[in-house]
Amino acid sequence: MSTYFVVNASITDRQLLDAYRAAVGASMEGHDVSVLVSTNDAEIIEGEPAGQRVVLLRFADKDAFHAWYDSPAYQSVIGMRTGSTEGFAVLVDGRD
Repeated sequence: MSTYFVVNASITDRQLLDAYRAAVGASMEGHDVSVLVSTNDAEIIEGEPAGQRVVLLRFADKDAFHAWYDSPAYQSVIGMRTGSTEGFAVLVDGRD
């Protein structure tokens, strides 16, 4: 069953976020991950989101997610994401 990592945030430091975006791709090499959405311009339709930044990543399953998220390569750059945005991230299972 696919697992999806969903991030919704507002940007607080554009330069640091740009540095994160430049660095994060290398952390995904060798991992079963697909970037489905990565935008800073989401159109808000309902409710009060954290911001207009939305990222949606698909993994084969939770183990594949944790292999990437908990890896030294990702842990070395995650601070740039959390330091440049305010929001939340959730992990959800797909229906496949």
